[in-house]
This record gives sequence, C-alpha cells and structure tokens, in this order.
Amino acid sequence: MSDALFTFGARTALVTGGSRNIGWAIARRLAQAGLGVAAVASSRASLAQAETQWRAEGLAISTWECDVSKVDAIDSVLRAIDAQHGSIDILVNCAGILDLSSIEDTTEHDWDRVMDINLKGTFFMVQRCLPYLKRGNSPRIINIASNAGRMGGYANGMSYTASKGGMIALTYGLARKLAPQGVTVNCVAPGTIESDMSRARDSATHAELLARFPIGRIGTSDEVAHAVCYFASLQSGFTTGAVLDVNGGLFMG
Repeated sequence: MSDALFTFGARTALVTGGSRNIGWAIARRLAQAGLGVAAVASSRASLAQAETQWRAEGLAISTWECDVSKVDAIDSVLRAIDAQHGSIDILVNCAGILDLSSIEDTTEHDWDRVMDINLKGTFFMVQRCLPYLKRGNSPRIINIASNAGRMGGYANGMSYTASKGGMIALTYGLARKLAPQGVTVNCVAPGTIESDMSRARDSATHAELLARFPIGRIGTSDEVAHAVCYFASLQSGFTTGAVLDVNGGLFMG
C-alpha cells in the first residue's frame, strides 16, 4: 500500500529459529508484510507444525531444516533457499537456547552448547549469507539478543548472558565492517517474552521476574516481531549498529 508506514519491496527474509516462539512470530509478521520468508530450524517436526499454522492463515513460508551450530550444513541450505526464492536480502538470527544453570553447576558441555547455537551459529550464518546479502536488495542483518546481554539478566545462566552479550558486540562490529558494503546490522534485545523459554522457569522465579517490569507484564513475541519489521524495512536504511530494547522498562540505558 502506498500509505503504509513501512515498505519492504520484493525481497526475501531468512529467519533462523523460525519455527517457534519469537522466530515463528517474526516469520509470520514479515510474510504478512509481503516479504518472501524462509524459516530455518533444527527440528523437522517443529517446522511441520509451524507450516501448518502459517498455511491456515494463507501464508506461504518455506521451511528448511538446519542446525546452525553445524557450520558445514549451512551452505547447502542457503543455496536451496536462494534457488527457490531468488534472493536472500534479510537475515534474522533468532535461533537460540536458554540455560538456567547456576554459576556453580554450569558444565563445559552446557557452556559449549549454548555458545555453539547462540553465538557461533549467529556469526557463521552471517558469514555464509554475505555473498547473497551483498547482491541483495537493501540487505539487512537483524540479531535477536536479550536483555541479559545488556545488563546481565536475573534468572538465567551465565552461558546465556555471555552468548547474548556476544551477539550485541557482534552486531556493533559487523555493522562497522559491513556498512561500506551497504549491509546494515542491527539488534533487538527482548526482555522476558511469553515463550517456551519463559515457561521453563518455575512459578516463583516467573513471579519475581514479573515484579521487576515497570510496565507490569512480560512481552509478546509479536511485539518483538514488530521491532524487527522496522529494521527489515526500506525506511531503516540509515540505521545500523543499533540495539532496540523491547523489555517493558526492565533495562533503560
């Protein structure tokens, strides 16, 4: 529509972690905005369920199975997405897992698993997507970090905090390096969002977290998706290296 607040053009967005929760909402909202969307996730069953939900709404979102922590598996998926959609113009890095371990109980396996998916997966998706983005239309990279990466968090493990802080630092570094090539890189940092992650906490911890939000509630995946829409839009071309906090006032700074 000519009077739309944001416009997106004939472009394709790839959303990792796209089959559930925030990633599912992002894929849905970008498809509703008229973009071609490819949702990537590690679980075929989860992708099938998501695809059924999208189709019921009339949304044609393609689905692709890929574990982003397995770097050697990324290239073939990107080639297939590019072949089907004709381009990859927007990369949304949303794949991630939560760790609730205490400092004392965190194992090397816990640490490595979180870092492999949340941080390593993000970097190598960017690296392997760059050839497609550089020849794309108004290319964008959008990282989904966390309030924990901004101020340490309250009820999460340190591997999660470090991985999300790393994503924010990566956003800054990539934005500076890729700006001369016309690729913008930005980040959305949600606070606690209604999701499988938030439901993994016990009720007492959930209540304690809720009490910290000045707005008086936790957020929704759709509220994060709307923030992503700005960064994906053609109107955001002069914005790079930004972190947008969607956290109900939990962190201000």
